[in-house]
Formats: sequence, C-alpha cells, structure tokens
Amino acid sequence: MSLSKYNPGQELASIDFESMIGGPLISVVNAQAQASMSSVDFIQKVGFTEDKDPIYVSFKYPKQVAPYQEGNTDQVVSITISNGGTGYTSAPTVTLTGDGTGATATAFINGSGVVDSIDITNQGSGYTSPPTIAFTGGDGSGAAAVSALGTQVARAAQFQDMKIEVPILTMLPIPFIRIDETTVDFNAKINSVESRNVETEFGIKGDLTVKQRWPGGSAKLSVSASYKRKSQQGFNIEKTYSMAVHVRAVQDEMPAGMEKLLGILENAIVSTPTAIPAA
Repeated sequence: MSLSKYNPGQELASIDFESMIGGPLISVVNAQAQASMSSVDFIQKVGFTEDKDPIYVSFKYPKQVAPYQEGNTDQVVSITISNGGTGYTSAPTVTLTGDGTGATATAFINGSGVVDSIDITNQGSGYTSPPTIAFTGGDGSGAAAVSALGTQVARAAQFQDMKIEVPILTMLPIPFIRIDETTVDFNAKINSVESRNVETEFGIKGDLTVKQRWPGGSAKLSVSASYKRKSQQGFNIEKTYSMAVHVRAVQDEMPAGMEKLLGILENAIVSTPTAIPAA
C-alpha cells in the first residue's frame, strides 16, 4: 500500500491569512472608533448640560482695589488757584519748590485760555512749609496758585470680593487617544518526517526419514521453506502556529475645532464683584 507524498505548501495555503491578519486590524479600527466616541461622550457629559450650555466652575477671591497708605503731616494736600492768567494756548507746566521732595501737579485750561484747575499727581513728602508754585510755558502769563500742607491719615488697603466663572473643559485634560502603531506577527512552523521500515524473513525446514529393509530399502525426505517480507511507511507531522499583535496608543493632539471652542470659552472668562461697593 502506498501513501501520497505530504506537501507542506498545501498546508500553508489552507491557512485563512485574511482572517488571521485582517481580524486584528479590524479590531484596531473598532478600538479607534470607540476611543473617538469616548472623547465625544466625555466632552458632552463633563463639559455641557443637557440643554447644551457650558458647565462653569465658580471661584471667589479678594481683589485689592486701593493700596495701603501711610499717614504723615508733610505732604501737599491742596493747591488753590489765586489767578488763572490769560492767553494760554496749552496747559502750562506746574513746578512746586520747597524743602520737601516729590510733589507734582498738572494744570488744565479752559476755552478762554485761563488755568481753571490743578490736580495734585504726587503729594510728595518732607515739607515743613507749603512749597511755592510756578507756571511755565503754554504761551500765556499771570497764572498763580498757593499750596497747603495737611495731615494724611493712614488708610488700610481696600478689598473687593470678586467672583470668576471658568468653563470646566478649560481645566481638565480631554482624552484624545489615537492608535499610533500596530504590528501583527504570525509564525507558522510545519515539520514533516517520512519514515520507512522493511523487514524480511526467510526460513527452510527439512526432515529425512530412512527405512532399511535389506536387500532393499526405502527413504523419505520432507522439506519445507518459508519467506516473509514486512514493509511499513508513514508520515510524522508537527504543526506549530503562533500570533502576536502589538498595539501602541498615544494621546493625540487636540483637534482644531476643539481648540477653537476652548479659545472661545476662555475669552468668556470674566471677573465680577459679588456686591456693589459702598460709595
């Protein structure tokens, strides 16, 4: 009996490579789609209400609206105009001269070319007597004013409670998972061993019997022979298959549309007083 010769190529051809390789790739595509839907669900559930309004987080904090001022008795507290002068086409420069330092003021003119007001921009310090005031420039003349020193009472810093509302999406990392790389490793190992065993057995058996009867006699000879041949052949086949799928996922960059949306929400962040300050 003869056996047909085993062909490993036929064994490999019978493997469904389309499913073996295509299956993991389809799974990766589905995983990417699920990751995208997870991002959509996160944005909708965390960042927006059921009415599609952005969810804000509110904070309260104290804001300084007036700094602390030390008290003293050597500052210029007022300037009184004694003569507005005439002919000024622009505001003249105000100069304060005395034994202290730092006092400055700014003059203003009206439509008639007369100095009608003076604002103290810096009260200075170290004055023991009111500084003298001089006006220069402005194409006019005759303006005059006197200064006065006074007691500046120390004032504590003033704070206003403020409230700020921040969209929660601008404060949280948004998941944007992307499949960056997929590697499919498939190994097929087929070992075939052909074996053949032939056994031959040959035997001869003889028996000679003689009977003597004189003057005559007789003889009997028995001979037997045997031949046996045994042949065996077959295949010993070992199959080994292995498959490994390597997937590398990374945090993707924020989509342009989401970045634009967060920019709009950031521009909507404003601070508002929690109460109207007392006059």
